[in-house]
Amino acid sequence: MTALVEVTDLVKTFGSGEAETRVLRGLNLTLGTGDLAALLGPSGSGKSTLLTILGTLMQPTSGTHHMLGVDLTTASDPERTQFRNLHIGFVFQFHNLLPDFTALENVLFPTAIREGRETAAARARGADLLTRMGLADRITFPTSHLSGGQKQRVAVARALMNKPELVLADEPTGNLDRVSAMQVMDLIAQINKDEGTTFLISTHDEKIAALCHRQIAVADGQVTG
Repeated sequence: MTALVEVTDLVKTFGSGEAETRVLRGLNLTLGTGDLAALLGPSGSGKSTLLTILGTLMQPTSGTHHMLGVDLTTASDPERTQFRNLHIGFVFQFHNLLPDFTALENVLFPTAIREGRETAAARARGADLLTRMGLADRITFPTSHLSGGQKQRVAVARALMNKPELVLADEPTGNLDRVSAMQVMDLIAQINKDEGTTFLISTHDEKIAALCHRQIAVADGQVTG
């Protein structure tokens, strides 16, 4: 399997002097194209910091971060922003949808931001993604009218809108009941299989982790298994 993401000797510290806190301590990780991986570890282990760096939203203190052969540790802020918009999708525990907008309008935002407008092609893809998420009858509904599980499926569709190679998911089922959580994971697994999208899913749920092909354990700022 081809390497999609490679981070080497990743260090991240916050503060300085006596207040300095080292969250990542020389972490090494490789994600392959088509991986469906769970990121496991206790609170404070560095999972969220790692996801933030992998998403190019934060720079490490030291170490290297490559994706698709691009050195993102030496890239400028505008270059990282452009790279993120083209190649990375995000799903959060709290879906971060705009409640007064429809499901389709929420899904279209990544493309509208990238291209500066909505296009017929984007609307067709957005509608197709929502249909694949089992939401064909909810496309024009304001997201304030959707259930928690439906909102999270909209969030997954939004993350996939720009056909990213990598989707980073931070506790995507942590706010859902078991049935809704399994529906979301089934959809993620299907997208992973059909489109080869790489997923890295941070979770505390062993049942969710067991549905992934790979489990990556983090403790004290390092990958331990």
